[in-house]
Amino acid sequence: MDMMKFWSNKMTALAILSLTQAVFLASACSKQESEGNGPSKPVTYDVPGVEICHYKAASRIYPGSPSICILEDGTYLVSVEQGGPACPVPKQTDIYASEDKGETWTLRASIAEGQAWSNIFLHSGNVYIMGTDAPNGNIVIRKSSDGGHTWTGSVSAGNGLLRSGEFHTAPTPAAVHEGRIYRAFEAVNPNFSAWPKEYSAMIMSAPADSDLMDAGNWTFSNQLPYDPGYLEGYFGGWLEGNAVPGPDGKMKLVMRVEMPQNQKERIAVIDVSDDGSAISFDETSGFYEMPGGAKKFTIRYDEESGRYWTLSNYVKKEFVNMNPGYVRNTLTLCSSADLKQWTVHEVILSHDDVKNHAFQYIDWLPDGNDMVFVSRTAFDDRYGGADSYHNANFITFHRIADFREKLSETYAGITQAQEE
Repeated sequence: MDMMKFWSNKMTALAILSLTQAVFLASACSKQESEGNGPSKPVTYDVPGVEICHYKAASRIYPGSPSICILEDGTYLVSVEQGGPACPVPKQTDIYASEDKGETWTLRASIAEGQAWSNIFLHSGNVYIMGTDAPNGNIVIRKSSDGGHTWTGSVSAGNGLLRSGEFHTAPTPAAVHEGRIYRAFEAVNPNFSAWPKEYSAMIMSAPADSDLMDAGNWTFSNQLPYDPGYLEGYFGGWLEGNAVPGPDGKMKLVMRVEMPQNQKERIAVIDVSDDGSAISFDETSGFYEMPGGAKKFTIRYDEESGRYWTLSNYVKKEFVNMNPGYVRNTLTLCSSADLKQWTVHEVILSHDDVKNHAFQYIDWLPDGNDMVFVSRTAFDDRYGGADSYHNANFITFHRIADFREKLSETYAGITQAQEE
């Protein structure tokens, strides 16, 4: 996740903040907050969607890494990491639940033993959460057998510690394909110190019917490092890969690509061997333009429509002179038949300001005819708003009704990726 880069640039300024600033966690779901020792008071926000949780910017805790899963009884679970310079150590991820289709949310559990940059997913009747135990930390997975109320705790090689070392990821999908379950990560390459050039693409997989908590069941691919020669030298690195079954029936590793300003946003599509042990990339045919490709995205294949879908941070024309990775104030619904050519169907959320407003790090799932998604949202509140577009103050829930009907629509705007 790109939080490390941003925080490192701000630590000097943050250090002068008063030590008497209170760390404040706003209550989730009810849109109420407690001030001091007084009673809870209703708070009205204009933030789009349904508030899952909110933090004051002054708390120096920034909610991040939202991920969503739907239980068999229809309950929604959302995982939220506490980030920022005042966040708990070890890393803490909170689990929120909604039993009324996202209308209200309650805190169901907290994982305080070290869980970061994680996705939450349902598999074979159990709920899993998978990420690292710290920024650039070990790969870990935890399990809940009671709908997210309780979770496995300390990890070991046979119980959730899958690989020791330095690894990076984000809440990207765990994908089941041809009897295996896949998850993308990046390994930290000691030969590069700059973000995100330090990250090497990789994928891991296990038999779908195996014990996912046992490290011995997982196969790790080779690692593909940063190559400064890609894209005529404009390639800034890749990160936050998605495991996605490709149109050729083979697993693919789809990477976010860091690009400079005034360059078209792209994704990189990496080939994965059938057993998950090897990945390979052809720079002459593996890069494709996709609006929002320079920010974190979630791509999933929808069998009913026969399309790949994503919610991505489209760059409007007035912002093309900025680094595209910093432009997150517009969220669009996009789809593709082949992972190569993408159509922008509709603007879902947008704000005119790019410095302190963002709808980012989206995770989504189909729910019947609808698409439900969660966002790391930077928006106005009655405490002065978000610290920045990057350092969000909300996690919000949203629903796109009848999303497949949007296929007949094409957004008329011009994106950086579409300009010639």
